[in-house]
Order: sequence, then structure tokens, then C-alpha cells
Amino acid sequence: MKKRKLTDNLSLKIMSVAIAIVVWLIVVNIDNPVGTNYYTITDVELINKEYVESSDTIGKMCMPEENQDSVKVAITASKKVRDRIRLSDITAVADLQQAVSLDTDPVMVPITVTCLASGVLPSDIKVTPQNLTVNLDEKETQEFVVNVSKGDTKPGKDYEVGSLTASPEKIRITGPKTLVNKIDKVNATIALDGNTEDYTQEVNLTIYDKNQEALSESEMNSLRIENNAKVVVTAKLWKIRTGVKIAAGYVGTPAGGYQVGSVKTVPDTISVAGNTEGLESLSENDNMITIPADRIDISGESKDVERKISLKNLLPDNVKLTSDSSEDVWVTVSILPVGSQEFNLPTKNIEVKNKPDNLQVTFETAQIALRIKSESEDLEDLNINEDVKAEIDLKDKEAGNYKVPVKLSLPDGYEMVEDVYTEVVISPASVSDESK
Repeated sequence: MKKRKLTDNLSLKIMSVAIAIVVWLIVVNIDNPVGTNYYTITDVELINKEYVESSDTIGKMCMPEENQDSVKVAITASKKVRDRIRLSDITAVADLQQAVSLDTDPVMVPITVTCLASGVLPSDIKVTPQNLTVNLDEKETQEFVVNVSKGDTKPGKDYEVGSLTASPEKIRITGPKTLVNKIDKVNATIALDGNTEDYTQEVNLTIYDKNQEALSESEMNSLRIENNAKVVVTAKLWKIRTGVKIAAGYVGTPAGGYQVGSVKTVPDTISVAGNTEGLESLSENDNMITIPADRIDISGESKDVERKISLKNLLPDNVKLTSDSSEDVWVTVSILPVGSQEFNLPTKNIEVKNKPDNLQVTFETAQIALRIKSESEDLEDLNINEDVKAEIDLKDKEAGNYKVPVKLSLPDGYEMVEDVYTEVVISPASVSDESK
């Protein structure tokens, strides 16, 4: 048998190897194709900012140009490599020391993107745009008061925030002059979660511009804020006390032939909050807030005197009105003819004459005031519920709201000081489903 040599059919063998390699490459490429993934990076870090600030010839500060919030990153690699890439693997930095020139306006700073995923080479990465646009501006330093609040949070039941304080109470901010001059206020918000004891929390500052919009992340990063933009906020929590009475006096004398009937306040009780010392002081005063008499002068008056009085400066130290309370109270001093007295007649005692058919009548108030005088009888002997008869006439009235006169019948020896009216609502009677 003739022995074959290795060189026999050499060209055919070489072709077979080449075809095998090509087939292998095709198979590999089909299973692990090269492609491009695209990513959006919203936090390009500007580094070596001190290079511009410390420069003897520049001496300015910088911040990224507005409306440049993100960059697009394209990574070209095999499928297996691309499958390993996570957004957190990708970082983008702009190094001010790599800027071609600091004399341009704005300054163009090259962006360098790196990817920690294995198998990704620097040449595989493309970034758009390739430069971060940076503005240079004069350095400015200003101090701002820290405004403190609790936001939408609140303490526990029966407690109010007595005071909120920040430490430090003011903060120093350094940055590009244009940006610093945009600042309107610096806020620190403590989060209360049903707390019933004094509470302290370290919080981040929120800075607002003059349009009341919070500074963006890039703007915040362009500022150098004292204490790393943190303050400690303390909330002093005070106990709520309800049913605190209001008393009011007056000075002066009414006109001749008139007398003071009563002194009433609206509201007649309020809710307050205070610390231990403040509430103890209030208890010593019988849980009463007294409006000084000189706030209401009735000298020479022949009709009721009404005054709106602020309670803000009338509370004891370490006591305040609760957040849902108005600081104003209305005081009414009724002025009556001598020998007369004011009585309250329940509106349920008023007889309704000529009530409209198929309509219902309701009174707007639970009672009306009657001013009655007598020259021969003792007013204390008058029983308003039994001795006084009252009626109203709704003849020809249709559905609507009315102020109607009240006709009164009094015992002999008594008479009305003035006419009396009451407010009524006439409306269709409701019909239940069962009666339809």
C-alpha cells in the first residue's frame, strides 16, 4: 500500500482549516455579537474646582451651565460584556485642570467616562457631548438666616410645637457671585413623627432662589456651604390645654339713661399650648385670659360696643395659641336702656303661622335675644319660656332665606325695648326612597 505524505493535498487541507476558522468566527459572533449600549449619566462630577479658585490670574469660582443636566454614553462591546454592565458601573468626571483654556466664556472641560465592568476598554466608550460647559464668576460670600419648620409632620396627640431653633442660626455660603445673589432663603425642616418630648435632629439645608424654586444639584455642588450644608434643629414640644376662658372688662360710662347689660366674647374659650412653667402660671390665674379693661371704652355710648382684640400679647410667658386658633377675639358690650334686661328665647318656642305647603322651615339660630324693660315689675320674675309667646308669619313665602319680624306677647307690665327679627330657611321637604 502506498504511504501518504503530509504534503499530499496540501492546498485542500489549508482551505479546510481556513473554512473551519471562518465557521468558528461566525458561530462565535452569532452567539456573542458585538453591539452598542446607550446610557444617560445625570451626575457628571466636576473635579479640581480649586484649581480655578486658587489661581493667581483667575481667582474665580465655577458652576456648570444651566440646562446641561446629562450626557449620553455609548459602549460598544460583545454581548457577554455588555450584559455585565450596570449603570452604577459608569462614572463621568470633568477635570478643570484638563480644560484647553480658562480664558474662554464659557470654559469647555473634557468629560472622561470610565466603566468598571470587566472587558470594557477606554476605546469602547464614547460620550456626547464631549465637554462640560462651565461658567466662571467672581467669588462671593454671604450669610443667611436659617429658617426652620416642621413641614407637613406633627407631634403626638395633645402636643404642639412650642419653638423651633437651628444650630447654627445663620450659615455662611460662598460661591459664584451670580448664583449666591440668586439665593432668597435657606430652610431646615425637622421631621416629627408623633413625638411627645423635645426632639433634636440633624437635617440637610434646602436653598431656594428668588423664584421660590429649590437650587438644582449642580447649583448646590457649585456652592461651598458652612457645616457641609447641615444644621441641628431642636423642637420644643408643649402640652395643649383646652377650655381656657376669656374675660373682658371695659372703661367708661354709657350715655345718660343707659346701662351695661352684659359683656360677651366670641369665642368664650380657647385652646393654648405651653411648657410646664407656662401652664402652671395659667393655672394660678384660674385658666383665664383677661383682656385689659382699657382696650374697650364705652364712654357716652347708647348702643352695643363691639371690638376685635388680639390675644397675641396677652398670653403668659411660655404659652401660645394652638396652631388652629385665631389670635383675634370679638368682645361685645351690650348697652341697654336703664331698667331693661336681655333674655335669650329658644327659637323652638316660636310658633310658625301660615307655613307654606310641602315646604319645611328651619331657624338659622338656636335662640334670639330679647331686650325687655319694665317700670313696675321685677325683671328677675319673668320666665322667658313660659311667660313670653312668640310667632312669625310666613304668608306668601316661597322657598328661600328670609329675615322676618317676630311678634311677641308679654305679660302686663313688660314691654320690648326694640323690634326683634329672626332668620329662617324655607326649603322643599326631603323625600325618602321608601315614600317615592
